[in-house]
Amino acid sequence: MKLLTISDLHGRTVWDEANFECCDRVVFLGDYTDSHVFDDETIYINLVRIIQLKIRQPDKFVLLIGNHDAQYVHFPYYRCSRFRQLAQPKLSSLFSKYADLFQIAYQQRNYLFTHAGITNKWLTRLLVKTGNDSLKLTSDYNLAGLLNEIHQSVYYRDLLFDIGPKRGGFDAFGGPVWADRTETSIDFLTGFRQVVGHTPVVDFTTMGDKRSSITYTDVLQTKTAFYEVVIPD
Repeated sequence: MKLLTISDLHGRTVWDEANFECCDRVVFLGDYTDSHVFDDETIYINLVRIIQLKIRQPDKFVLLIGNHDAQYVHFPYYRCSRFRQLAQPKLSSLFSKYADLFQIAYQQRNYLFTHAGITNKWLTRLLVKTGNDSLKLTSDYNLAGLLNEIHQSVYYRDLLFDIGPKRGGFDAFGGPVWADRTETSIDFLTGFRQVVGHTPVVDFTTMGDKRSSITYTDVLQTKTAFYEVVIPD
């Protein structure tokens, strides 16, 4: 299976330059909203167009939630920088209407896609807090399924939006929507090959080996490029 990922658009329309015909699945890694450049209407219309892609081809397109989206998805919670008060009602309404189209994580075999990445330390804390500490986590475990299930739980959802000190938060570690590169680069999840956005990089950057790795793909601030990965059947 060939996957193409698109990261941290923040209102950019460059995604429509991607060749969707060359891949089996397209994963948007979140952060559709908020921008230093684009106005509220541009951001809104761009998000509507992406949602329409998902509606037309639900199995081909995967829409993940980023930290900038979370503050509209779950308003008034999980606030972060560049929040747009005037745009909030329309964006929150849009996310609410199509809530079932968005998710926290996506997984294919041992390839795990989230907005910011997962560390061993954060995951250990999550499993303890949710009563899953006895879980035997192997590379074929459906971790994305667990994370998406937790996202539907009002009781445990907050854990997904943990913000560590590196990002100005007070939690012990950052979660899959907020983890900083300084966290994930030294403690990337054992047994999984992660693909994330969130942290701007000049070029696609991979750390780790064939068993455990993390690839940072947020390059759109400097160039138009989309990360591709081929996952063996």
